[in-house]
This record gives sequence, structure tokens and C-alpha cells, in this order.
Amino acid sequence: MKRMMLAALNQAVAARETAALVTVIEARGRLAPALGTQWVVTAAADRPPVGAWPPAAITGAEAEMQILAELRQAVAGREHRTLRYQLPDGDMALFVEVQTHPSHLIVVGAGHIAAPLAAMAKICDFEVSVLDDRVQYANRKRFPTADRVIAGAFRTELQALREGRPMFDAGTYVVLVTRGHQYDVESLLELIDDPVAYIGMIGSQRRIRAVFELLEHECGLAPEKLDRIHAPVGIDIGARTPAEIAVCILAEIINIQRGGRAPSLSHLLRSERLTRLARLTI
Repeated sequence: MKRMMLAALNQAVAARETAALVTVIEARGRLAPALGTQWVVTAAADRPPVGAWPPAAITGAEAEMQILAELRQAVAGREHRTLRYQLPDGDMALFVEVQTHPSHLIVVGAGHIAAPLAAMAKICDFEVSVLDDRVQYANRKRFPTADRVIAGAFRTELQALREGRPMFDAGTYVVLVTRGHQYDVESLLELIDDPVAYIGMIGSQRRIRAVFELLEHECGLAPEKLDRIHAPVGIDIGARTPAEIAVCILAEIINIQRGGRAPSLSHLLRSERLTRLARLTI
């Protein structure tokens, strides 16, 4: 059983999937025999726990389903938790020890904002990938701390990143800081349907509106898909220098990652789009 649980945890790490080792740390009444039992659970609803599930003496499918749903919520939240239950069979406390992989930041574009953004993200324990089609920008000299620096065509290399490892997941954050809107369009067409946690795009409101109109009217992208793009990227801290802009971008990413309350710069533009769409449906 222990070997099966270890294999399940290793498999989750290899697949960049968050999993948790759950331990019964308190058990009273008819649940007392379950004390110390363990199992591994992921956030995937279609994947059963591995190990001693359900705990001994729990009666009733409803209680099992409730506990399992709350365990999966804890895994999705990526934080250790202690869950306590008062059941007809007795009292029980579970410690949920979450095993997670580092969040992954993909910086598309290797210009003057990308360098401080990649460095700061690494300090904040992100796995960092930097991509640009210009080898004079995408190189180790400019990005010494990044986990990978890739020189090549934007869309081609994004495809290769996806195929090489499961990197486009709920722990992935993508920031577009390219030198032109045509590269933003290329990258967004490749990324927009991936289950990443965040897509941010730098640019003036005029540039962003131009990109959105091109995606919607010429590329046939559904308008509601554009609402997941954080553009203009970042939180309004009055940033001016490349390093300050990098701070405001990383602040927005952490704000989303941790469930913070700071308003994003993209809020106004998103509200305008939703208002326009609402008028078109009336």
C-alpha cells in the first residue's frame, strides 16, 4: 500500500499535478481504528484515491462523497489543511499535506521588461521560461537565472513547450511582452484554449483593442475567450521603469495566485467589452 501511494505521488510530480498525502490524525468512537491511516488524493474528480480509502468504519456514501469533495478542494487550493468531521460513527481529523510543483511563468518576449520580470519571478520561487525569436535577446547572458531560455518562432516554440512537458496547466502563468501586436496575436491563438491560470498582455489600450479586434473579427475568436486575457497587464502602482513594470506584473500574478483583492489594470477594459457585448445582445 505504501509503495502504491509513493508511486501515485511520484506520478503526480512527473505530470506537474498537485496531489496530497492525507493522514487520519485524530479518530474517536467507531472511527478509532482509522487513526494513522493514509491515502493519496488529487483534484481530479475522475481519479479515485490511492491507499486506505475510505477510512475504516465510515458508513454512508454521502459522508464519503462530502469528505472526498473537500479533500479535492484542499488540493486545488494548494495549501496544507486540517479538516475536522463530526460523523455518526465518531469524530475524525484529517491532515492534508499538499505536494505541489512550482508555479511556472512563461515570459513571451525577451525585451527590457522581461529581464527584471524573469529575475523577480525566480526569487519568488517560480519556474521560469523565456521565449523570443531573436537570439541576441533570448540568451543566457540576459537571463542567467531562468530555467530555460528559448530562441525561436513564438508559436512554434510554444507548441514545443506544450508537447515536451505538461506545462500549460493550472499552475502556469503566461505574460506577453513582445515587441509587436502581430506576435501577441500569434501567441494568443496558440494559448487561448489552454487551461493556464493566467494570460497577461502588455500594451497601451489602443494596441490591446487592436489585438482584440483582430482576434475577434479576422481570426474568428469568440469574444468571451478574450475576457480571460489580463490586458493592460498588472496592477496600477504608477510604474514607469522596466523594473517597476515588472513589479506590477508579478504583483498581479501573485494576487491571482493567492486570491488577493487588489484591482487589476485590465478591469476597466474588460468592463467596457462586457458592456458592449451586452448591448449587442439586447
